Amino acid sequence: MRHKNWIIRYVVAVVLFACLMSAAPVGDSAAESWRTASGPAAVASQARVFRGWGFDTCHTPSTATMRAWLSSDYRAIGVYYAGRARGCRKQPNLTPDWVRSTTGMGWRIVPLYVGSQSPCVTNQKKRGYRMSADNAWDEGAAEARDAVSRADDLGFGPGSALYLDMETYRINSDSCTGPTLDFVRAWDREVSRQGYLPGFYSSADSGIAHMEDARRQGYGDLPVTIWYARWKVGPTLSDEPSLDSDAWQPHRRIHQYSGNVKEKHGGHQLTIDRNRLDAPVAVFESSHGDQSGADPSRGDPSHADPSQAYPSHADPPGVNPWGVTSWGVGLWGSWGADQWGADPG
Repeated sequence: MRHKNWIIRYVVAVVLFACLMSAAPVGDSAAESWRTASGPAAVASQARVFRGWGFDTCHTPSTATMRAWLSSDYRAIGVYYAGRARGCRKQPNLTPDWVRSTTGMGWRIVPLYVGSQSPCVTNQKKRGYRMSADNAWDEGAAEARDAVSRADDLGFGPGSALYLDMETYRINSDSCTGPTLDFVRAWDREVSRQGYLPGFYSSADSGIAHMEDARRQGYGDLPVTIWYARWKVGPTLSDEPSLDSDAWQPHRRIHQYSGNVKEKHGGHQLTIDRNRLDAPVAVFESSHGDQSGADPSRGDPSHADPSQAYPSHADPPGVNPWGVTSWGVGLWGSWGADQWGADPG
């Protein structure tokens, strides 16, 4: 089974890499950009887009907590699964069994890799993990290989989105932005080559603005999907000031709109960041268990009542917070979607 998975990964990687290399970074329509970047590989590896509410938290919660939080409006969780700059290095709950159990409850997982940071990172705690300004490309490629290996260990298969976490850094200096962009592009290229989708998390006014500037300049090897942090505003996937309206659209955005808040559900309290998603998430590899996702009898969000009351941090009434979509272009077929639940719009 392991050998078979590597054969599948190789085929996926070749197709995805070819697509990414041929993609025009500027000027494509939003839909064509998504098709070119990840279409054929998406169906081969069953890439999955989640649309709805999610949270991330430093320490991966126990399965008991995840089960209790099925009483909340969330159905996606961001986990800090690897990377040398990861703050919460000890993750006793984060195992293949946890991934299997959690996805079986109906949760979707969004993996975050906290690798080397920009030479101009502003967080004092991250400065010991700065990339080499002279060797950023090679470091980015090497850490991408680690990111894929660690993802595979947990059962995240080809087609999974892996999000590179680049904390806030100064973007007004070429000596900072040059190496950072080299690192990100090398990471993206290698992650794509191995059949995964490269994502990018950063502050909206820092790394995200930097990636948008690179996109406008026509750089290749940019992230397929992005996750931007802009707190103390309403959740939006269309009105981010740092991004053109058609950039990273459709189904390629996550907005972290609130952070370090305490919530309790089912008697279990966590400190979380709140997120609104319409973007690719992890795919649980079949060799580690059933990757089809939720059991309809155990909290599958597609069976939630669309008319339910919305959380206090939700979009205005009329926007359905639930929905999971599997997108793809068949290698010999056409586009299609298997939608679970109503489209949140």
